Amino acid sequence: MQARDDGEAPELNGADLRIAIVQARFNRRVTDALTEACRAELQALGVADRHIRHLTVPGSLELPLALNALADSGEFDALIAVGCVIRGETYHFELVANESAAGLTRVSLDHQIPIANAILTVDTEAQAEQRAADKGRDAARVAIEMAALMEDLS
Repeated sequence: MQARDDGEAPELNGADLRIAIVQARFNRRVTDALTEACRAELQALGVADRHIRHLTVPGSLELPLALNALADSGEFDALIAVGCVIRGETYHFELVANESAAGLTRVSLDHQIPIANAILTVDTEAQAEQRAADKGRDAARVAIEMAALMEDLS
């Protein structure tokens, strides 16, 4: 697969890519649905099941540390962060949403590895459930496209 300069999305082919998914267990019903959709899309786009590593962490704030360790390993072409943060009555929602996203960005830039952000930040559990399948599929597509782009740029 080669990146396109015409603004169109490339055809996605995940054959020979190694991708890790790190899933937060908090709001597990939603993150399980995100992960299931993500993994199914990766496989549909040619990523071999044996080339998909799946880890879990307690919550979204723990995602960057696990992703950093995976990036350090040099074994993966792209990483995917899966989480779900549902707004509550306190500032904790903003803290978790902002800091987890900042952590993903830092790891990605520090290691020059694509990280697809599939951390849902929603007001209600119903919104999360409604978005989970699409967001999981989108994350798989982003990971494959960005892995190909990084390969083309290197």
